Amino acid sequence: MIDQAELKRQEYVGRVNRVVDHIQENLTGDLRLESLAQVASFSPYHFHRVFGAIVGETLNDYIRRVRAQLAASQLVQNPTRSITEIAVGCGYSSPSSFAREFRRQFGVSASQFRAGGHESLVRFREQLQQKGAEFLPQHSERTEMVFRVETREELERHVAYIRHVGPYDQIGKAFGRLMRWAGPRRFLRFPETEILTIYHDNPDVTPVDKLRADACITVPEGTKTKRDVGTRHIPGGLFAVAHVEIDPSQYGEAWDRLFAEWMPQSGYQPDDRLCFERYLNDPKSHRHKKHIVEICEPIRPL
Repeated sequence: MIDQAELKRQEYVGRVNRVVDHIQENLTGDLRLESLAQVASFSPYHFHRVFGAIVGETLNDYIRRVRAQLAASQLVQNPTRSITEIAVGCGYSSPSSFAREFRRQFGVSASQFRAGGHESLVRFREQLQQKGAEFLPQHSERTEMVFRVETREELERHVAYIRHVGPYDQIGKAFGRLMRWAGPRRFLRFPETEILTIYHDNPDVTPVDKLRADACITVPEGTKTKRDVGTRHIPGGLFAVAHVEIDPSQYGEAWDRLFAEWMPQSGYQPDDRLCFERYLNDPKSHRHKKHIVEICEPIRPL
């Protein structure tokens, strides 16, 4: 049995998650403390403290970091968009405010970061790994992966989720809790039920302990949840779908191949919709313990 203190903590986490989702979807909108407190159903006075306690950084610092990290990803992944367009799309009020904040976050100008291309992301990732080495997983020996990509239209999905914050490869606990919630409610009806992970942050530009991902299962529209189990939509549309068969240590390599090998010669560029992974097997039943996964990245023409 979960004690009352844990139930109350989960309620707080669920409310803060609603705000985090709202910020991600409205970076150019009204992100004043009063408005975000209303999303969480807290008073502004209390919400400021609640957010900091659960997320580990102030509300203002969180918004500044998410905006800068999104801009950094788009500078490299959307080379046809101007720096000003990216700044406005990430919620900056002026090019000068964007320039100051980007240099503060990354130590170089936006144009210098873009000129470095994918290598800029690699260098910044290495810096983050040096700062957060205690969070990094120990990788086992890698084997050759199956990797093939197609483009296809995906339908909109409605999911129940539990949010994980921290190294992406440690999301298993969130999935465990989600399955314990879903099982008694008869939401696990395989193969109709899909198991997914939504990724919110680019690990190339986000500190390891700040990475956010949602452990998800598809559920019927209108499903009721509470506390830290939330619901959301995954928008449909055109996706690059990489079918991979990999060892647990090869998830990052598979994503890198999609962006560094397939994307540049595809005629497409990443879109701003949610990216996710869809899991197609139980690795324990595979003779080589492989994970069979579809990596789904939203795209649009160059």
